[in-house]
Amino acid sequence: MYQQQGGDNFGTYREGDGHDGYGYRADYPPQEEDAASDVTEGHDEEDQMYEGEYQGIPHPDEVKAAQRAARVFADLGLDAVSELEELSEQYEDIMEDCGHGKFQWTLFMVLGLALMADGVECYVVAFVLPSAEKDLCLSNAEKGMLGLIVFVSMMVGAFLWGGLADKVGRRRCLTVALAINCVFAFLSSFAQSYGFFLFFRLLSGIGIGGTVPIVYSYFSEFLQMDKRGEHLSWLCMFWMIGGIYASFTAWGIIPRYGWGFSMGTEFQFHSWRVFVLVAALPAITSLVGLSFMPESPRFLLENAKHDEAWMILKQVHDTNWRAKGQPEKVFTVTHIKAPKTAEDEFIEIQSATGTAVQRWAVRSLTLCRQVLRNVASLLSAELRFVTLLMAIIWFCMAFSYYGLSVWFPDMIKHLQYEEYRSKVKLFHNEKVVNFHFNFSLENQIHKEGEYINDKFISIEMKSVKFEDSLFEDLFESCTIRSTVFYNTDLWEEKFINCKMENTTFEHNKHSCYLDTVEENDVLIYLVSFLGSLAVLPGNIISALFMEKIGRVKIIGGSMLISAGCTFFLFLSFSQSAIIALQCLFCGVSVAAWNGIEVVTVELYPTSKRATAFGVLNALCKLAAVLGSTVFTSFVGITKIVPILLSFTALMCGGLLALKLPDTQEKILQ
Repeated sequence: MYQQQGGDNFGTYREGDGHDGYGYRADYPPQEEDAASDVTEGHDEEDQMYEGEYQGIPHPDEVKAAQRAARVFADLGLDAVSELEELSEQYEDIMEDCGHGKFQWTLFMVLGLALMADGVECYVVAFVLPSAEKDLCLSNAEKGMLGLIVFVSMMVGAFLWGGLADKVGRRRCLTVALAINCVFAFLSSFAQSYGFFLFFRLLSGIGIGGTVPIVYSYFSEFLQMDKRGEHLSWLCMFWMIGGIYASFTAWGIIPRYGWGFSMGTEFQFHSWRVFVLVAALPAITSLVGLSFMPESPRFLLENAKHDEAWMILKQVHDTNWRAKGQPEKVFTVTHIKAPKTAEDEFIEIQSATGTAVQRWAVRSLTLCRQVLRNVASLLSAELRFVTLLMAIIWFCMAFSYYGLSVWFPDMIKHLQYEEYRSKVKLFHNEKVVNFHFNFSLENQIHKEGEYINDKFISIEMKSVKFEDSLFEDLFESCTIRSTVFYNTDLWEEKFINCKMENTTFEHNKHSCYLDTVEENDVLIYLVSFLGSLAVLPGNIISALFMEKIGRVKIIGGSMLISAGCTFFLFLSFSQSAIIALQCLFCGVSVAAWNGIEVVTVELYPTSKRATAFGVLNALCKLAAVLGSTVFTSFVGITKIVPILLSFTALMCGGLLALKLPDTQEKILQ
């Protein structure tokens, strides 16, 4: 109800007796009679008359007022309305008045690029490994560790930055996280040793791991209720765009091995390092754009920063209405409820005493305690059921999705290997004396052969195996007599259990490739590109129907359909069939991901939203590690176990998703 207060030039919108609301100006700044403002000068009242008045059509402002009144009366039926509940109602009304326009679309692009950077990060190591293993002399164990460290670091980053974002601020944490990712991604491209490359990718992953929980929490707090599901789903599309960008740029850059330079034998900068730099561009662009974006006003209000929040909301309002050609629209909010918490007071009291080091220590310790307390509160009585339900759904979805995402390309490689092995050429008991090998050797097995006084000059070897020796990484159980290794990347340490007689090594190269011609399997880029592209239709459909069908039905239905798709894997006996099934699975499962992320944002209050998202996203990365490890271990052994595991996980997650509360008409807490 509106109450005109005596002597005031504004009315206060009240949600119940005894509660302050926020005010709308009942009259603009006092004017003398017959005077006109700059905005209305030259306009008659009749010109401003609502054209639907005589048809009995309610004015849009009246509809909004009715909706607000309905929410107020619903609250009046409660025994007591908390300050935070009242703030939620007020904030929703303010966002409706601000509208959805230029400001939200600008923020959408900036945050979308940050989400795109997260998608790119998941592909970078997989794309560079075939080339990096030769430059960095990686063993199979080191390659496995490098692939694992990506998800582990992103898991740590999601937990860390999600918790900090609820206490320090969404924009500030996202800025620092992106800056860390950019700096260490840049340094990793120049790292010449495995240890430094692993360390820099670890820190880069910790930085980018914070983007997903912060981006969704941040963007949702600038959206009104009826726009939230759809526009958060559109935002999900940027993760898919990141996959397309990574596979497309890798395809265009990495095979060009001549793109690069070297400084002697100690410093090599080849094309895969160029790709690592290009992969960081979305994060850099988002970081620049983020410098022009404000903090979330919902977060500021939650932390009793009323004036800052008011200025940002006014900026949102004015930006949107000016872009719509209505600059005369005035931001009429004069007061917003802003509860102050005891934690804020504690920090302020402690910060005013002691030395700078003591104040920093107190702030850091207090912040850590607050973050851990916030994490523990996710298992409180009112949130325990929802948190456990969401944790199971996130885990089941991630275990199947990431497990199959790794299993698909590995199965394609296995089929290629089987086809290649069926055409292998076998040479037995051959004796080659005084021969110059200056041509390529491919797909051959040489058993019990003798090679005396032979020369290997500028040759390429692919899938060539000698008895007890494999010409890929090392020589084993060989006898090397009267041999000079000149200007090669072979040195004595690579000969395992070998007998050296009159053998010398001169001017060795410090890399692990025999020739500068780089061989790249284009299929790995094509498969990733098609898998990312297949997400597009599913993303569009889920965004368009998120508000019409509902979040719960989209999550449950998509996971159950994805479970059904896995059974078609029993029929996959060719590379083309596996690629087609991968596209089908990715296209269906993306709808479930969209719904899960929207529901996660809407289920938790502002003070715990980013923390909950960070914990669940960290659990998602843990499931990704387990899924990819388990699924790849069965490649070439059996298809039954991966298919049954993915089917079971998706069925369980889909059925549990149907038990989730409906958040479609729920105001952000």
